[in-house]
Amino acid sequence: MGLFYTGKGDKGKSLICGKKIDKTCVEMETLGHLDELNSLLGLIRSQQIQSQFRDALKSVQENLFTIQANIAILMFGKKFKAPVFVHEKITELETLIDALEKEIQPEKKFVITGETIAAGWFDYARAVCRRAERETVKLSKKKPSYSAGRRIRTGKKINPDILAYLNRLSGLLFACARYESKVANIKESNPTYR
Repeated sequence: MGLFYTGKGDKGKSLICGKKIDKTCVEMETLGHLDELNSLLGLIRSQQIQSQFRDALKSVQENLFTIQANIAILMFGKKFKAPVFVHEKITELETLIDALEKEIQPEKKFVITGETIAAGWFDYARAVCRRAERETVKLSKKKPSYSAGRRIRTGKKINPDILAYLNRLSGLLFACARYESKVANIKESNPTYR
């Protein structure tokens, strides 16, 4: 055993801060979806995308770590303090989205993705983001409970700004996809429903 594996999770539990957590609980599922999204954004940053998006995506990745920390804290009660997630992070995304929308002037229609590699990656990230958002919403609706008779409260309320941020993030990823196609001078098609 070393740094990259411990063997402690072989029986379906993760050891986090000295506490065994079932890998299938909604908190762990939510953390897994957010981790997948964060990894995917790192992959996209390494692709041939517009340079203006690289810094924005790195900032989003940092924010996702803060969100994950806030969700992990739900499993530990007041034992640990989560980093603060501020409303201004939502405003930052909205500012980026507004600027892209003004430049793109998109139609109000669904888009068949994949006209460019970069647009395809951003659209895939948007779908993963939506899944992470749905799981986080599910977690936010979970009733508070006590773990194994101990005074560790689970199911605490999630900061509503986190839910709003994930919603805006999917909007930003959609806008980035449309922008990538526009700068490549490629017309995207809409579904015909035939």
